[in-house]
Amino acid sequence: MASQKALSLTIHDEQTLLSAFMPLLERGGIFVPTRERYELGQEVYLLLTLPGENERVPVTGQVVWVSPDGVTGQRVPGIGIHFSTEDLGVRDRIETLLAGQLDKDIPTHTF
Repeated sequence: MASQKALSLTIHDEQTLLSAFMPLLERGGIFVPTRERYELGQEVYLLLTLPGENERVPVTGQVVWVSPDGVTGQRVPGIGIHFSTEDLGVRDRIETLLAGQLDKDIPTHTF
């Protein structure tokens, strides 16, 4: 398997967070726009900044979604990262920020 890679993602507003969050994953996850090549199952280290926060939260997870560079349609190239069990607090923070919005039928980067 490929070695662990580090990424950084700053999400400035709740609408962007809503389109990037992956609530259907057991531990939650996040879509990270990138043109770099990743493989399913690859471990990734992410520094995530959530809307309204200055703190960069370290997240470790595995790649579970790949939209490769050159993807067609309205898709953005990037990867979906499934949070590790140690990052359940990050999922909880995101769900709090998005309270009342997760049930809406809004297009996301992965659905």
